[in-house]
Amino acid sequence: MVNVTMPENNLDRMMQLVEEFFGTKDDPSQISVDEKVVRRLKKIHPATMSEKRTRKGPVAWTLVIPTTHQLMEQFISGKINERELLFKTPLRSKYDSLYLCSAFVLPEYRGSGWATRLMSRAINTIRKDHPLENLFYWALSSKGKKLARSLAREFSLPLSRRV
Repeated sequence: MVNVTMPENNLDRMMQLVEEFFGTKDDPSQISVDEKVVRRLKKIHPATMSEKRTRKGPVAWTLVIPTTHQLMEQFISGKINERELLFKTPLRSKYDSLYLCSAFVLPEYRGSGWATRLMSRAINTIRKDHPLENLFYWALSSKGKKLARSLAREFSLPLSRRV
């Protein structure tokens, strides 16, 4: 008999599901959110990470990264990976492009619009400080592709995709 430990709260459960879906721990080219990454994201812009919480913990989580058009082009063409995009993004700069990095919603909260609302709020906040002209994404699911397209329409911004 296999002993499976069930997560005690939403945060643990979400982190377990995120890892199962994205597999970031086994892929050094992807962003695996740790303290170093969180510090870097906050230096780029405080609105990069968003979450919806209940008393049991987070139920939805999103990550966006403002960056430059040049780095966006390098990323979507495959010249740099996701982790390089994050660490090559200059600090204290004007950003014109936004990477729609990830969104994750616990299964029982999916379809509620939380990912869209969280990302929309982040985009609006970042646009107050930066003249965003482009959105880009790397969809790992059809829902991610749909979310990116919806945000591009909402903000009337061109959308590029990493293939």
